[in-house]
This record gives sequence, structure tokens and C-alpha cells, in this order.
Amino acid sequence: MYSHLASIDAATWPGVATVPSPRLLRFTGGRTEAEFAQACAKAGVELEGEEPDLAVLHDALFSRIADSGWLGLAESYMAGEWTTPDSDRLVKVLLRLLGVGYRPKAKELAVETSSPGELPLDVVKLYAGDSLSHSGGIFASGVPTTVREAVRSYSARVGSKEPKEHFVDVTSVTEPTHTDREDLGDAQRRAAQWLLDATRTGAGTHLLVYPATGLQVAVQAVARRATVDVLTGDTEQQALFDEQLLLEGAADSVHVQGIETALPNPKKWRGRYDAIVSVEKLETLSPPERRRYVQMLDRSLVSGGRVAVASLFATDAMTPAARSAIQVLRAYIWPGLDYPTIEETHRLF
Repeated sequence: MYSHLASIDAATWPGVATVPSPRLLRFTGGRTEAEFAQACAKAGVELEGEEPDLAVLHDALFSRIADSGWLGLAESYMAGEWTTPDSDRLVKVLLRLLGVGYRPKAKELAVETSSPGELPLDVVKLYAGDSLSHSGGIFASGVPTTVREAVRSYSARVGSKEPKEHFVDVTSVTEPTHTDREDLGDAQRRAAQWLLDATRTGAGTHLLVYPATGLQVAVQAVARRATVDVLTGDTEQQALFDEQLLLEGAADSVHVQGIETALPNPKKWRGRYDAIVSVEKLETLSPPERRRYVQMLDRSLVSGGRVAVASLFATDAMTPAARSAIQVLRAYIWPGLDYPTIEETHRLF
């Protein structure tokens, strides 16, 4: 029925290769198309002209949006049913639609138990400034300012509802100035150094890096003469991690260990560490898994040890449209993805 989908492997990409039945969506398809056009007009996204910002090539786009919202929009793009002149224009279109709060009324994916795999290192190399990190960086032109703030939390004691107050140092970094693509590698290495400073990693420190997303942290720790274990839930990539560490001159001091689950099994992994660094793992875990994650960190530290957790968090500026859009990542990369707030994370720890 849809000849443009004939070349797509339905076993590998079932959501892309299949268009929701138009019979089931006949009452909503027209409304979906009108809402999409209105959102584009409000966002200043041109749909007509010699070189539109967004060109709709197949009306299957609207069936997909009506069925699964932002996920349908993404799968339609992968199916070649709409396009933009270039990747920069694609980013502009998506940012503008999010900026006007575009949130199609459709079923959304629920948060599920996370999967153990990690982003392929070969893919990360395509866009990482340091060839290792898919996480962000700290640019030298950003100015850090630290203030002490009060945080209210609740006692962990069963049945306790008494709020407690403790103080934390909050460092804010201003927007960087005059940065370009070549600065990203240094920024990612600087972020790794900040995490190592936070855990007081130095000569003789036994450090755990989990997951292997933090491989740059492991490399920088070796330069400080630490001994490093790296845990990865992606055993298929273990050889690639070892190869990259060899290229970075860090292989002799870093041991990469594969685990078969999203979180280390306490019966199979009983390591004890002076310091632990975890990069962008917390937000990919479902709420029950987050509790187990914190317990794992606690169990793996020696007395007086320190943990640095680098994650993305939801702020008050995160709109319902943005929360709806992340289901694309939930569907294809991280089934448990749901950005927590800083306050929720304080209570969790």
C-alpha cells in the first residue's frame, strides 16, 4: 500500500515500516494535519515556497502523528515522508515546534525498565569532540559562581514526615562565549576533570566509572595515577572500549568489566571503591531502578568515599511538549528515560 516503505526492514524497524491504519484514524487525521499546519505557522516554519523549511512528501505523516505524536513525527522522518533542506534546518524546525508548545494529542509510551546497552562507541565518535563522550562539556569561557543554598528534605526513617534542612554548595556556570565545534573536546575533558575533583581522585585512588559512558573520566583518572574499573552493560562493545583505552594510553590502569543487566548484580559485583563517577545513567533508569542504583552506589563505597553523578535534570522550564518529545528517545534508545528534578534527586539520595 505504501511503496515508499518497501526498502525498510520491517523486522529491524517495525515502527518505521508500518503506517497506522487510516481506517482507525479517519476521524483524527484531518484535525492532526490542521493542528500541525497551525503549529508550523505559529513557529514561523515555512511549508511552501521554492525552499520550504519543512516539505511534506507523504500524508502518512499525519496518520503517524495522530497515532503516536512526537514519536510518529520522528518515525515519519526516518521513513522519508517529510524532509528539511539540511540538518541545520531540521534542528531549527524541531526547536521552533517545541518553542510554541507543539504537543499532538496521541498515546505516549510509558516509562519501562531500562535496557543494559549503551550508545555504540562508533556512533559517539561521529559527534563527540573527544571521541569518547556523548555527554556535554564545561567550556573555559563560562564563569563559575558558587553559593551555599538550603535544601529541604525528609528523613528516611519510616513514617517520618518531619522536613529537614541541610546546605549544599551550588555552582552555576554562565553561558560560554565565542565557542565553536573545535572547543567541544576540551570542554568534555574539563567536565571529566570536574567530576574527578569532586571525588578527590588522585594517586592511589581506586575509582569505579559506571557506565562506560564516562570513559573520558577513566582516561583522565589514569593521568592522576588512579586505578580504574569501568562497568558496562554492553558486553558486545567491551573490545571496542579496550581498544579505545589502548589508543588513549590508559589501558594498563583501566579494567573494563561487562555486566549483563542495567544495574550491577550485588551477588556478582562486590567491589569497594574510594570514589565512584557515574555519567548520565540516573535519568535513563525507571523510578524503582533509581532506588536500587543509589543502594548500589552506597554499597560500593568505602567509608568516607565520594560519588559524583553527572546527569541531565528537568527544570521548571521543561514544558509538556518537551516531555512528550523525549518519548522518541524512550522508544529507540532508553526505555526508562524520564528526567528527574534536582529536588526529586535530593530526596532519592
